[in-house]
Amino acid sequence: MQAGNTNLTPSFTNELQKATGPKGRYAFISLGCPKNTVDSERMLGLLAADGYELTTEAIGSDFIVVNTCGFIEPARVESMAAIDEALA
Repeated sequence: MQAGNTNLTPSFTNELQKATGPKGRYAFISLGCPKNTVDSERMLGLLAADGYELTTEAIGSDFIVVNTCGFIEPARVESMAAIDEALA
């Protein structure tokens, strides 16, 4: 998976974002194992490089990313609870 225009340097992208504002604001919830944490960090980096701004609150964000794990039943239950809460 690639972020938007990869020909833009991160510093140029940051300057452009400062001048024009973010493309959108999003909240991020990462659940699961350390492997999921690595995946989440990658997604956060791609979203930032593409001009999106991370918020700490789901309310008021344009979208919410919930990175979940579903290998075991307790993880599925936790994931569904987090998704239900995000939708509330």
